[in-house]
Amino acid sequence: MSGLIPYLLFPGNAAEALNFYQGVFGGELQMLDYAAAGRRDGPGDAIAHGQLSGIVEIAGADAGADDDAVQMGGMFLSLLGTADATILTSWFDQLAAGGRVIDMLQARPWGDFDGTLVDRYGIRWLIGFHPED
Repeated sequence: MSGLIPYLLFPGNAAEALNFYQGVFGGELQMLDYAAAGRRDGPGDAIAHGQLSGIVEIAGADAGADDDAVQMGGMFLSLLGTADATILTSWFDQLAAGGRVIDMLQARPWGDFDGTLVDRYGIRWLIGFHPED
């Protein structure tokens, strides 16, 4: 069993976004389009379900006609301590490319490093680590 897996509804670019996240985090990506899922409420090539499995897990789809696409306010997807400092720093840089850094990845007064950003798909991330002693 795994923990909480965010399920994001994208405004017609789920395949692009999920492929981007696979490029950042690695892992195995599976996608099923509307046609294969038997859905008729959107284009046949729209993504009905996609899931990235690995160290970071994300699920998503293209928003259907009656769905709202993801809008993030007052929250982040948190990757605190998910991997070592080198990997987390790389993820921060890759996710920030084409997006917007809110607060640089940097040392904090309490001794940890963290930073926040909004990626090119509007997803907000909190990434950080405790430096190795």
